[in-house]
Amino acid sequence: MLTMDWKPDKSSDIAVYLQIVSYIRQKIASGDWPVKSQLPTQRALAQAFEVNRSTVVTALEELKAEGLIESTMGSGTIVSNNTWSLLTTNPPPDWMGYVQAGMQLPNIPTIQLINRYEPDPSYIRLGTGELSPILIPTGGMEEVMSGLRGKMTTLGYSEPKGLLALRQAISAHLRTRGIEVSPGSILVVSGALQAMQLISLGILHRGSTILLEQQSYLYSLPLFQSSGMRLVGVGMDQDGIQSEALARQKKLHNGALLYTIPAYHNPTGILMSQERREQVMAVCERDRLPILEDDVYGELWLDEPGPLPLKTRDQNGLVLYLGSLSKTLSPGLRIGWLVGPEPVIERLADVKMQIDYGSSVLSQWVAAEWLSGGRYAQHLTNTRMALRERRGRMCKALDQWFHDIADWSVPQGGFYVWLRLRQAVSMRTLFSKAIAEGILLNPGYIYDQTDSHHLRLSYAYADEEDMERALHTLSRLIHEM
Repeated sequence: MLTMDWKPDKSSDIAVYLQIVSYIRQKIASGDWPVKSQLPTQRALAQAFEVNRSTVVTALEELKAEGLIESTMGSGTIVSNNTWSLLTTNPPPDWMGYVQAGMQLPNIPTIQLINRYEPDPSYIRLGTGELSPILIPTGGMEEVMSGLRGKMTTLGYSEPKGLLALRQAISAHLRTRGIEVSPGSILVVSGALQAMQLISLGILHRGSTILLEQQSYLYSLPLFQSSGMRLVGVGMDQDGIQSEALARQKKLHNGALLYTIPAYHNPTGILMSQERREQVMAVCERDRLPILEDDVYGELWLDEPGPLPLKTRDQNGLVLYLGSLSKTLSPGLRIGWLVGPEPVIERLADVKMQIDYGSSVLSQWVAAEWLSGGRYAQHLTNTRMALRERRGRMCKALDQWFHDIADWSVPQGGFYVWLRLRQAVSMRTLFSKAIAEGILLNPGYIYDQTDSHHLRLSYAYADEEDMERALHTLSRLIHEM
């Protein structure tokens, strides 16, 4: 007997029948409802979902059209297929056509609105994933630039992997993260996003499946999809991505790569435990599943250092490791790094040269100077202290104004509180109402399109008094809704 422990959210902007389609599709994809299993009758489904029978009929017809279920006279309805090619939703126009024409897919409308309004200082940016301008060390940056006088031996194009002085500095810095790597296995990139673009272009086949956390920053970007990749979510719990679910999804969808943010996950803030890291590595080693470890928040622990990166456990060149100065020092530098086996790095360096002929040499010299002395470590100490205070003020405000309508966990690091509203609301309506009040939000549906409960709140960017005022206003809007 198939179990159903879910009901559609009738307050959501997503049509009820589409929510039912998504629920049943997910049950089939996860293997909970295997091929040839019998679905309950239409009447039983309507009672379980608390909807009209006509709504169930519409949902089942959609699933039949996708080839996932079939009905026969006298036998009822059964699951008939669970292959990924049938589980994909119909894409709005032909994405592969866009890619082949050299066109990048557009951002989702909410992201476009956020990008449009963020430069306007009249808006309080309650979801922005970057450091506040007052936390970026402008004075220190000027001193570093002044100190470079006479040190910059070249201002021409750097070699394909990046400025050697910077790669040497990154190599030394990564030892403090437990990672031993030579400069030859490091590629300097213009931030983590470019590294992911290079991977999608340089080493993955079109049509490859990327496994990632069920809620993920990547869902808010068309990056991998624009390169013809498919994204498949893997469930999470309080310890991070679930290793058993990872193994199941790897087998079911023939996953080509695991993309994961184990340290202070974006958007949930979850820190993957040491035990879970060992389990994930064991699954990936057994199933020969490469890992792209995004560790851009890893140095932003607030209470105590978290577990060492997955890369420190890598004995077989399985992990590509991503780091960046965008979250810790300055997004304007546009400096990050990718660490991996040297043949992979050389391949991606070649692709990068075809795209931009190397990252800014000026920025690379500045980054090398920051990482070469004790200045960067002191900056991290100051930043953690400031973020710790900001996190405390946000959580105090949440205790005051959201205690009766939402739940959340206090993050151990990073930028984000993953706020869960106890009662679902129309997040698109809330987003619009907040804009009218001068507040920019990051609603959960940009990380999972069916999410009508979550908000990603950032304590890193907004002025602290503005942040508290915005949270008070947001609480009022939600209570009114």
